[in-house]
Amino acid sequence: MGRQLALTLAYLAHLLATATSSERQQHRVQQGRCSYTFILPRCEHCHPLKDFQVTNTLQRDSPPEAEPDTSQFKAEEAGESRENVTCNIIFSESCLFPVQLENFIQENVRSGMEEMKSTAVHTQTAAMLEMGTNLLSQSAEQTRKLTDVETQVLNQTSRLEIQLLEYSLFTNRLEKHILLQTQEISRLSDKNSLLEQRLLALEARYGKELQGLQSEKQQLQELVERQSRLVSQLQGELVSSTLNSTSLQRQQAALTDTVQQLLAMTNRCNEIFNTAKEEPRTFRDCAEILRSGVTESGLYGIRLPNSTQTVKVFCDMKTRGGGWTVLQHRRNGSVNFHRGWRDYKMGFGEPTGGHWLGNDIIHKLTSSQEYSLHVQLKDREGNEAFSHYDHFYIDGEDNNYSLHAEGFSGTAGRTSSLTHSGTQFSTKDRDNDRCTCKCAQLASGGWWFEACGPSNLNGIYYPSSSSVVRYNGIKWYYWKGPNLMATMTTMMVRPANF
Repeated sequence: MGRQLALTLAYLAHLLATATSSERQQHRVQQGRCSYTFILPRCEHCHPLKDFQVTNTLQRDSPPEAEPDTSQFKAEEAGESRENVTCNIIFSESCLFPVQLENFIQENVRSGMEEMKSTAVHTQTAAMLEMGTNLLSQSAEQTRKLTDVETQVLNQTSRLEIQLLEYSLFTNRLEKHILLQTQEISRLSDKNSLLEQRLLALEARYGKELQGLQSEKQQLQELVERQSRLVSQLQGELVSSTLNSTSLQRQQAALTDTVQQLLAMTNRCNEIFNTAKEEPRTFRDCAEILRSGVTESGLYGIRLPNSTQTVKVFCDMKTRGGGWTVLQHRRNGSVNFHRGWRDYKMGFGEPTGGHWLGNDIIHKLTSSQEYSLHVQLKDREGNEAFSHYDHFYIDGEDNNYSLHAEGFSGTAGRTSSLTHSGTQFSTKDRDNDRCTCKCAQLASGGWWFEACGPSNLNGIYYPSSSSVVRYNGIKWYYWKGPNLMATMTTMMVRPANF
């Protein structure tokens, strides 16, 4: 379209160049950035063309065979690309009316503008399509990236859900463990409360016992003070008596020798008499004597195991089935039990009365086989009770005749008053207890004192008429407290499998 317009304008310029009229009229037409100025002759005597039409060819008066110079068309075509072009076209004398020429030019310019607009629309449409394609590509890329991100987020979410599930399971296990621990704490708390109650009961009980012991201690101190004063008085009297009775002492010594000789003769006579009555058969303990058919309680001879020594013992054939070998017996205060180590080792007293069989004999007898121990007690009101031990024996002298007793039962207290197994024997001249106070001297007699302990059947025998609580008397604590006021005690053994 631009080429056609340029050719038209060049042809008009050629026509105008031939005009010779000096009177001219200017017309300016604006086309985009180009402005066109037409200098036309005044045609006052020209008649308008009746059949004039606007076509794509320029109407002219020159003969049709006259062709324009093509070099000028090329020059005009080369100048179309300039930004500001001012075209001065000079028309020569012509009969073309200016109005018709202006209409023709405006029609061609309008067509060119429409074509340029169409071209611009096509160009913009192509640009928009290209831009849309680019946007679609970018949108697809972004969609792919978003899909990747979504996949990563889903994977991360799955991992987090798995971790959350694991944490939930761990939390459940931890809660169960905490619940079990809470239950265990509650159980221990209940047990602790029970133990505290027992401890309070024991504290109250031992508090009372401690008060009793303190009272006994005070009474004992008073007794010791009185005894000390009495001893001092007796020592003074003894000194004065010694100075004034030398002859009496000689007579007493002679009388004592005579009495000893008579006692020795009596013992020999008794041995001869008993030997004549006894059968030649020997027994190891009273249980064998009972099995042999003897059912009467009395004095019998037994031969100790692994020994040729024959010992006189008292056999109880009535109590709890009989067959008991008596180790200790007290029924009055005729025998002094506050003796030394040797006396308790060899034994003292008469088997038919108050006596101690002897630690050596008790050791040899109870170590040969398993024996049970039976302790029989009787107080001044006539109440009787017993303590029984299923297994009993004592060690030899090298272990200080240590006591071993197990399997307590009986009516003389809910708890055993006998000291713990392993307690050593003590006397006034050999202290083996666990107390710095020397229990054998403090409590009197020879016994298995631990820290003086809850029992002592070899203490001083006080008459039943006495109402004063005495620490050094016969004691079986868990039956009658610190002072038994006993009228009879017996310790005897029998084979455990009897």
